[in-house]
Amino acid sequence: MRIALVTGAGRGIGREIARQLAGRGMTVFAGVRDESHAPEGTRPLRLDVTDEAAALNAAKTVGEEFGKLDVLVNNAALCGDYGVAPADVTAAHMRTTYEVGVFGVVTVTHAMIPLLRASGEARIVNMTTRLGSLALTSARDGINPDWAMLAYNSAKSALNAITVLYANELEGSGILVNGVDPGHCATDLTGHTGTRTAAQGAAVAVRMATLGGDGPTGTFSSEDGPLPW
Repeated sequence: MRIALVTGAGRGIGREIARQLAGRGMTVFAGVRDESHAPEGTRPLRLDVTDEAAALNAAKTVGEEFGKLDVLVNNAALCGDYGVAPADVTAAHMRTTYEVGVFGVVTVTHAMIPLLRASGEARIVNMTTRLGSLALTSARDGINPDWAMLAYNSAKSALNAITVLYANELEGSGILVNGVDPGHCATDLTGHTGTRTAAQGAAVAVRMATLGGDGPTGTFSSEDGPLPW
């Protein structure tokens, strides 16, 4: 039995990832702040990624029942500066966004590492975006000026770096670590402005979460293929 945890699983892409993994026969813990928001077919797990005690308690819950974790999808994020020009972004915007999308990822991953090591063939998938690509941003290649968000985009750049550093350290341990871009999906995070559905956005994460033992690690991709860091 494969055991998975998806953070931010109460809505949007995270909800779809949890639902699709459960549909593949996994036991899926849906990390949510309100257990009533967990998708059908999953196990609600109260988890605020900004709370270290909550992350440790979540690891304890999974560990006591299963002794391992096979899949961790770090999906929880927020955008604290949509519509704010970069020059007008404050440190408060940055802290709010980073607390969930950067520090929250480290908090949860750190808590789950012992369980992921116990799997022997674990997968970590970090939900990022091409908006965090320094190559694309500096080239202004395919980046809509309306999405030039200092806090959100730089948080995703930080997450990309975190992805590579975890992948490098854990290489050879059986833990594959990859970042994925779900595309511009119509969710609460985007104000439902996206052209893709949450289910479509979830597909690339599910594919990377179910990689075989010879799969890649330390990559950044969308469903169309590799993306530049």
